[in-house]
This record gives sequence, structure tokens and C-alpha cells, in this order.
Amino acid sequence: MIAVVYSGSRTAFWKLTQNGQVVAHCNTTGINPTFVDPKTILQILNKKIVLVNNAENIKKIYFFAAGASSPDRKEELANTLSSFFRYSKVFVENDLFGAAKAACYDQPGIVGMLGSGSHCAYFDGKRPVKNNFGLGYILGDEGSSNYFGKVLLKDFLSQKLPKDLEAKFVRNYNLDRPQILERIYNKPQANVFLTSFFDFFTQNIEHEYIIKLIDDGFEKYFQTYIIPMVNKYGDDDIHFVGKVAAELEDRLQLAAERHKLKIKTIIKEPILNLLKHYTN
Repeated sequence: MIAVVYSGSRTAFWKLTQNGQVVAHCNTTGINPTFVDPKTILQILNKKIVLVNNAENIKKIYFFAAGASSPDRKEELANTLSSFFRYSKVFVENDLFGAAKAACYDQPGIVGMLGSGSHCAYFDGKRPVKNNFGLGYILGDEGSSNYFGKVLLKDFLSQKLPKDLEAKFVRNYNLDRPQILERIYNKPQANVFLTSFFDFFTQNIEHEYIIKLIDDGFEKYFQTYIIPMVNKYGDDDIHFVGKVAAELEDRLQLAAERHKLKIKTIIKEPILNLLKHYTN
């Protein structure tokens, strides 16, 4: 049995295959080794009966995780997984590698990630080329769900939300200023908390304020990530991966058109392409 896993900071998607067929699947809390320690990871795994029941049957695990960007993080995560899946050979890569592989397979291209966080890289057909992007949810992540959550909360706390949206926000979340600040500054995984407000954008996608916020966020993303990539690597195919890119595809396409660029593919769930690649 083979397991293929793609994990952002909020959700990890698991697919278990036998002889090329999916025999089980589940989602868990995101497993980001930058924010989640080995003890917590084991607690997450032990809560899923699908994983507990199949732990001894899985012989290979291909795990693509946000936060698995350094050799130390990869090794730590691989060792933690090996202690649970005792008979498995574990391969760990970061989520950017997984996104690039899912979008490009073995062809070169520019790959943008827009999910709980954001990133971008040039994929040379084998690996993403190292760059200075990926600054995380405090210094970076423009255009991602936690970026949009951060802007939304800031405007709410500053009383800058339009009154109709403010009323909806209060009704949906029942949060006040002390609760929000406590959750962001004194509780773990503030980035996951920020991503939890993305549904507010899709639910109010026709509102002028929401449209402007999305367009401004995507413009920052293009200026920060895509335009430098295009200037450096030319007109290779541009791909996007992630929930934000897929669910806000119309606004993303408009952002690309403003820069006279064309997006070749947008993939919401990279695990499906990774599953096909690694099980074959």
C-alpha cells in the first residue's frame, strides 16, 4: 500500500492506494513541521481510524508539507511519520515541490501557489529553483487565504468594513477585539486562525469591498512573485495550485490579463495529480 499526502497549514489530504486503486482516504489537521511538534503530529495521526487501521500495511509514504523547507524539518517529520507507520519508507518534500510536480510533471514552468499561504517558483522539470520567496504569514503570503483573513480582521477592528459586511461578520463569527487579538498573539497557529475567514470572501464575492480586496491582494501577489519570475525566465507556461486560486479563478484570470499574461492551468487539489504520478 502507498500513501500520498499533501498538507497545507490548515488541512492535510491523505490518499491510500493498493495496486493503483484508491482504497481509503481522509483529511486531517494540517501537518506543518514549522508549527506542529512531533508529539502533536502523532496525536493527529492517532485520531484518524483510517490511518490507525492501515498503519502497518503502508509500505511507502510520499508526504508534501508546508513548512518542510529545510533538511532538518524534513528529517524530523520523516522520523515522526516512521514512528507511526513502522513498516513504511517515508519520502518528505515541501508543498512547493508537490505543487510544481502536480502542475508540471516533468516539464518546466512557473508555478504559483495560492492556498492557506502563497509562494511561487520556477520548476526546471526536476525541482523548483531556489529563490527568496516564501516569507510566511507574517512577512509574506500575499494573495493567500491567511493574507485575506489578516486584511479582513484589520479592517473589522479598525471599523473600516462596510456596515452590511460588518453585520454579517459579527453574525457569522461572534468575535470581539479582545478575542481576536488573544487568538492571534497569544494562541498557537495564528496562521490557521487567519485562513479560517476565507469562506467569508467566497460567500460575499459580489460585494464591491470584497472584490477590491481580492483584486488588490492578487495585484500584490503578481508584483511580488509572478512578474519577477516572468522577467527572469521568460514566457514559460504559468500554472497555479491551491484553493484560493481555484475558488477565485475569475479574479485571478483578470489579474493575469492586466499584465498580459496567460494562465495555462489552475489546480485546486494537487494531491490528485500527485497520486496519479507516484502510483504509476
